[in-house]
Order: sequence, then C-alpha cells, then structure tokens
Amino acid sequence: MIESIPYQQQFALPILRWITFLPLLGALFILAINKKRKGFLRGFAFAVAVLDFLLSLLLLAGFRRGTAAMQFVEKVPWIESIGVSFHLGVDGISIWLVMLTTFLGAIAILSTWKAIEDRVKEFMFCMLVLQMGILGVFLSLDIFLFYLFWEIMLVPMYFLIGVWGGDNRLYACIKFFLYTLVGSLVMILGFLLVYFHYHSVTQSYSFDLLELYRVPLPADKQFWIFLALFVGFAVKVPLVPFHTWLPDAHTEAPTAGSVILAGLLLKMGTYGFVRFSIPLLPQASRQFVPVLMILALIGIIYGGVVAMAQADMKKLVAYSSVAHLGFVILGLFALNREGLQGGILQMINHGLSTGALFLLVGLIYERRHTRMIDQFGGLSKQLPVFTFFYTVATLASMGFPGLNGFVGELFILSGAFQVSKVYASLAVVGVLVGVFYTLWLYQRVALGEITQPANKELSDLTFREKATLVPLLLFMLWIGLYPKPFLQLVEPSVQNLVRHIQKPAPVAASRPGPLAGR
Repeated sequence: MIESIPYQQQFALPILRWITFLPLLGALFILAINKKRKGFLRGFAFAVAVLDFLLSLLLLAGFRRGTAAMQFVEKVPWIESIGVSFHLGVDGISIWLVMLTTFLGAIAILSTWKAIEDRVKEFMFCMLVLQMGILGVFLSLDIFLFYLFWEIMLVPMYFLIGVWGGDNRLYACIKFFLYTLVGSLVMILGFLLVYFHYHSVTQSYSFDLLELYRVPLPADKQFWIFLALFVGFAVKVPLVPFHTWLPDAHTEAPTAGSVILAGLLLKMGTYGFVRFSIPLLPQASRQFVPVLMILALIGIIYGGVVAMAQADMKKLVAYSSVAHLGFVILGLFALNREGLQGGILQMINHGLSTGALFLLVGLIYERRHTRMIDQFGGLSKQLPVFTFFYTVATLASMGFPGLNGFVGELFILSGAFQVSKVYASLAVVGVLVGVFYTLWLYQRVALGEITQPANKELSDLTFREKATLVPLLLFMLWIGLYPKPFLQLVEPSVQNLVRHIQKPAPVAASRPGPLAGR
C-alpha cells in the first residue's frame, strides 16, 4: 500500500506548491524588470533559486523516515468531469530528485554570471520556468498534471539551446524538441489506456496515480502500455537507439543548459520508469527485464567506446551520460532492492559529477573559446585549483572508491549479479571502458607540458567559480564516504516497490492490487 500523509500533518503551508511555483513567480516578476539591469536580473534569479533550495531543505527536515507513504500531499479537484486533480506528493524515491533540482538550479544560474551577456532577462526567465517544469514532473501524483509539466519543460529548454547555443544550435534544438515531442505523444497513449481501463473496472474516471495503482491491469494490456510508456521514457533517458539527440543538444547548449540537461532532464526518463512503468505494470516489467538490461548494457559499452573517439571535450562528456544512464536502467530493471536503490542513488550521483564536468568544460571554454582536446595539455601547471576540482569530478565520474559514483555502481552491479552473472560481467567491462576514456581525457587536458602558447596566459578560478564547484564536491564526498542518510530515505519506498513486483499476478482484472489498501 502507498498511504498519503496530508501536508497539514507535517507543515503549516502547502510547501510542495510553493516549491513548485516559486520559480514561476520569480520568472513572472523578471518580466517587469528592465532588461538593461543585467546584474539585478542575475542576482534576483539566483536569489529565487536559492530560496527554492531552502524551501526544499525544510521539506527534507520534515520528511518522515521509515515509511513508504507519499508525504506533504496536496490534492485539490481541478477538472472533475474527467477526473483531473491538482495532486502533489513526495516519497523516498522523489525527494532526492527534488533536492537535486533546486540545488542544481541555483548552481546553474550562478555559473552564468559572466557566460551569458545577451538577453539576460529572457535567459533567466527560461531557467526559472524550466525549474518549475522539472519540479512539477517529480512531484505530480496526477498523470494529467505530470504530462502537463513534462511538456511545459520542453519550451524553455528549446529556447535555451536555440537562442544561447552554439553554431549548430537550431539543428540541435529542433532535433531535441521533435524527439521528445514524438516520445511524449506515444507515452500519452499508454496513459490513456490505463485511464480507460480504470473506468471500465470502477465506472469512474481518474488520472490520480494512487487510485490507478488500485486496479491492476491484465497482462495483455500491460504489454502494450509498457511499450508506449517505454518510448516516451527511453527517449528522455536516452536509451540506445533513441539517444542521437543528446550529443547535439549537449554540445550546442550553453553551459547552464548542459548542467540542467544532464543533471535533471535525463532523470525524468528514469524517474518515469520507476514511478509509472514498474509499479503500474509489474508483469510487463518482469517480462521486459532482458530487453531493458541488454539495451542498458549496449548503452554502457557503446557510450564509452564512442566517447573515446571524440575530439570535443563537451561531446565526450555527453556520450559518457549515455553510458552512465545505462547503469541507472541496469539497476532499476534488476527489480531487486540493491538494483533499485543503486539506480535511484546513481541518478543523483550522475547529476552531481557530470554537472561538475560540464561546468569545468564551460569554464575552460570561457577562457579559450575552444573545447578541442588537442588544444590543451599541462593545465595542472597553469590552473592548479581548476585541476583539483577536475580531478575530483573525474574520479567521481569513473566510480573511484570514496566518491559518490562508486557507491551507486556497487549497488547496481550487486543487483545485476542477482539477475545474471553475464549481465554483471558485461557491466564491469563498461566500468573499465569508462575508466579508460575519463583518464584519457584527463591526461590530455591536465597532464604533460603546455604546448599551446595561449594556455600560458590562462587565469585560475575566481571566487564565484569556486563557489559553483565546492558544493558539488562536498556532496560527492559525503555520498561516497557516508551514503547512509541518502539510502535511508530511499529504502522504505524501494522495499514497498519490490514487494509489489514480487506479488503474484491477480486472478481477475477487477481485483484490488497490492498497492491499493491495507
């Protein structure tokens, strides 16, 4: 059962509503500010993002440990004739994603202080609206509301790439938009099948996710619904072969856009699998385990091999995301406690380490206006502080013990091993490939002699630039050395999900499901 704890029992105000819509209020206020006041625009947007992060800390402080219940729940009827409600809630699976969103949102805005000089007003507006859309995705407990936020987020990301991106930005933003839109349209067909099945059993209409959990779907319907949802979520992850939009979008996006894209948008796909596909369609999820794990392994190895062939630092990091998200899918579809915990934790880890790498690549680009790997070398001599942060982010990305990536990969490999020793062994090969390309990049950028005269004139990180990286480094160390607080919040929800997956299939379609009640 998934219980609901109303926000009134935990907090005096509807805190989830404030967390979700505070960025939108900030964005609307920005519209009234003179566009020439660039410093004020930056400062105001950053203040809104920081305030949103502080609100999410209150959410974390009031979160009840040891329960799989949806907490701080808000539910208000909206379009009652078709069963739509404004329904928000958070549990152990989504709370860290909400925290990551508010955290990276503030970091990303801070990173733009010198990088964005044109149309600052419009840029900050897009960043805040984007944050609102992502938060809505992670907090929605109504499928209609979830889909609304899912689509809203496309618009500001399209403009971030298309207006402030690189030379091929129009191609990249259109490709991103079309891939995601097509995936979304197929996904909504799957949701509608769930919606109408619920009506056929209960004679009432509802988009409420917790209500939909109550009525299990027959195996034949689960198969087709899973395929429809798979397309939408796989494009967003992205899984091979739906991944081709990602390198272009990453390469052309501004640094802040790449941080949000890698750190948050890709997690919307993996979150969709764990929030919708697996609990709504447990039989189909078990049936598709070999397919999903094979696709994940292809992504892990393919992403690593293609990363090694890149001449552009940003494109290399982009392809590494294909590999890292492959690990997340491998863990989630192990469908056991270790795999699910590792997959959820690795979503957070990837946002931290890859977000840091994109920030570091952006800092170098601001100084040299090139990302070509052969234009660097020996930066450790000229930029020791930069190299320190780059070293930590590189080690975290490759899963070095003592840093966050190691914990997540260990849990994922443990979960995959219980499913198939062959799958786990192939995943280890993927880890080795990841070590190779990250060290190869590090060696060519940071070590050796300075061969390019322009690199001898580079200045090291400023105080503001250090301020964007220090929080990321601290969280990498915290999760790597003491992951218990992070895993404790996740575990009750994961155990509840595993129990649900392992339940035998219901005899009749109208029989209440294992998530339905006590």
